[in-house]
Amino acid sequence: MEIKVKLNGKNVIGNVEADTVLLDWLREKGCLSVKRGCDTSNCGLCTVFMDNKPILSCSKLAVQADGHEIKTLEGLQEEALEFVGFIADQGADQCGFCNPGFVMNTIALLRENQDPTDDEIRAFLAGNLCRCSGYEGQLRGIRNFLDSRKACADEKTSN
Repeated sequence: MEIKVKLNGKNVIGNVEADTVLLDWLREKGCLSVKRGCDTSNCGLCTVFMDNKPILSCSKLAVQADGHEIKTLEGLQEEALEFVGFIADQGADQCGFCNPGFVMNTIALLRENQDPTDDEIRAFLAGNLCRCSGYEGQLRGIRNFLDSRKACADEKTSN
C-alpha cells in the first residue's frame, strides 16, 4: 500500500504493509530518535508530531499517516536546542534513552503554554517513562530554561 507523508519537511512516498506500525516505518526512514520502549502506548519513547500534535507512533499504523505531516526530533533540532542543555545541566539525561520523548513533549508543552506551572509541566510529561531518574531533573531543567527565557525577556524590556 502506498503512503505519502511530509516527513520532517520533505515529501516521502513509501510502500507499507497494512499492519506496519508508524514507529517501524519512521525508523526505516532513518528517524532513529523514535524508539520502541513498550509497544503499549505507556512510555512516550515513540512520541512524534502528526500535524503538529504529539502522538505515540507505536499505536498508529503507517497507513494512518498517509496525507499527514510527521515531525520527529530529527526535524526539530533547532527548536530542541533551546532547552536540552538545561535538562542536561540537571543530570536528567543519564542514559539518554528517554530523552527524545521528553524533548518532543516539552516542545509540545512550550508551544501550547509558554509559562507553565510545575504541576502543568509534570502533567504534560506524565506519559514519559524514565528508568534512570526521578523526573525532578527534567522538571528542574525545564523550569531553569523558562526562568532564563523570562529573565532575558525582562532584561530586553528594561533596556
